[in-house]
Amino acid sequence: MFESETIAAIATAVVPQQGSIGIVRLSGRDAIAIARTLFQAPGRQAWESHRILYGYVRHPKTQQLVDEALLLIMQAPRSYTREDVVEFHCHGGIMPVQKVLQLCLEQGARLAQPGEFTLRAFLNGRLDLTQAESVADLVGSRSPAAVQAALAGLQGKLATPIREARATCLDILA
Repeated sequence: MFESETIAAIATAVVPQQGSIGIVRLSGRDAIAIARTLFQAPGRQAWESHRILYGYVRHPKTQQLVDEALLLIMQAPRSYTREDVVEFHCHGGIMPVQKVLQLCLEQGARLAQPGEFTLRAFLNGRLDLTQAESVADLVGSRSPAAVQAALAGLQGKLATPIREARATCLDILA
């Protein structure tokens, strides 16, 4: 596993008064602990992997309500990065997601660099290099053909022939 700090970022496009959901994602060994300090789930909801909890994001010191949200927990290695991952599904718009991100950073997460979640997925063996490049291509795609090409790369259709050619070359050299 790629050992590093816990990172956080807004995982959805943020446009003023556009979109009803905004997602703040954390990845790293402290992701769940940070979420526990910020998120209050009413009742007896289980904090288990691949569960969605309903509740409230509150400031950890003042208990001021920040947002009503859903929390998705994905424990390592069953996540995109193969690290513990938590996603706050907040109300869309700039203010709710920025406030939740700010609280995550105040609790010890570091702001993720562009592409850092995918970098961690690559370094932790979740994606190969062609798949990681395909994620970037998919995010930046501007045509249906570009989307299809990126999805093919993400499914490994570019890496498979390369692996087969490598195996053939190694057999010939053996």
